[in-house]
Amino acid sequence: MAEGVINPWPYSVTLGRMGRSGLDLRFEPNAAERADIAKTLNLVSLESLDAEVFLRPWLDGAEISGLIRARVVQLCGVSAEEFEEPIESRFSVRVLPADSENSSPDENGDLALDPEGDDPPDVLEGETIDVSGYVIEHLALELDPFPRKPGAVFQPPVEPVDLSPFAALKKLKSDPDTGGEGG
Repeated sequence: MAEGVINPWPYSVTLGRMGRSGLDLRFEPNAAERADIAKTLNLVSLESLDAEVFLRPWLDGAEISGLIRARVVQLCGVSAEEFEEPIESRFSVRVLPADSENSSPDENGDLALDPEGDDPPDVLEGETIDVSGYVIEHLALELDPFPRKPGAVFQPPVEPVDLSPFAALKKLKSDPDTGGEGG
């Protein structure tokens, strides 16, 4: 597929369709699709999303790499105000079909994982790669789980508020104007 072609959203491709030279894809979801993505990611809105994704053969699976550019509107966890944040991120992930000999565990039944090495490849349920799913997943990984508008500062309440059912009685008891003990 020619570079620069915008594909429909959501988009998936089978390993067989990728071919030897791979695929270069570009996505720009429309406003309705961005609204669905924003709802999925608990965003106020997704003002823009552009993703370039490159699929290349790797072993009997594929390597998926890409660049995501987005403008997200989030709700500040401190001030509850909306704010816009630009995101630009690169990602890379490898996938293997479920029946791949390269995804099978070793003789002990364990996957050989190197904590300092690359992430293990994702194992596909079939032969289909959910390309748009990887874009959304990696966009989600870039979002701050506790968004804070630049410059927002937490201001604790001026005086502690006692919300217990006995707070009013306590105030009456200590108020000298109501005949309380004052203390």
